[in-house]
Amino acid sequence: MAPDRRYHHGDLRDQLLDGAEKALREHGVEKLSLRQVAREVGVTHNAPSRHFPDKQALLDALALRGFRRLGDAFVAAAATGDDLPVEDRFKTLARAYLDFALHNPTLLTLMFARKHSASGGAAMAEAVTRAFAVPVAITAEGQARGEVIAGDPLRIGWTVAVALQGLASFAGAGLIAPDAIDDLLDDTVTRLTRGLMPRP
Repeated sequence: MAPDRRYHHGDLRDQLLDGAEKALREHGVEKLSLRQVAREVGVTHNAPSRHFPDKQALLDALALRGFRRLGDAFVAAAATGDDLPVEDRFKTLARAYLDFALHNPTLLTLMFARKHSASGGAAMAEAVTRAFAVPVAITAEGQARGEVIAGDPLRIGWTVAVALQGLASFAGAGLIAPDAIDDLLDDTVTRLTRGLMPRP
């Protein structure tokens, strides 16, 4: 049966990204190809070139989409319970990060493995900054309330982000038993935030 080549031109880019993300999950980044994505979507093999001139452009767009989605998850997590102690807020943030990692393991690997080009442009920088501004903002708020040590909130916030990325990587790689993830998440954030408390 011939593939269905009907599509709305305005939706083609998103359809291609959906197809690429599915192929990424199933086959990994090395086997991802524009022809494969075209087959997945049901369009001619040269149709993707209207939006993605080569595979690198497709990887860049996937990574950008991932960081934007992660940013949305962080912003939503930070919007709940902003009057809670900083430890609880970081736990909510960590849960959002872990959920993203467990549902999008290959996409997360692409985002952080620099398979996308190092010069992803202003849109990539903006998406990364927006996502990781959230732990920085929570850090600054914790400092204002006397719950976090003084210092550059950017450096402290990045410390939190690095810890969350490490936990997500271990969980995504299956190095942590599924029934142990929640307890380890709580322990990680508790130990981290207690280490960030002001000293007497």
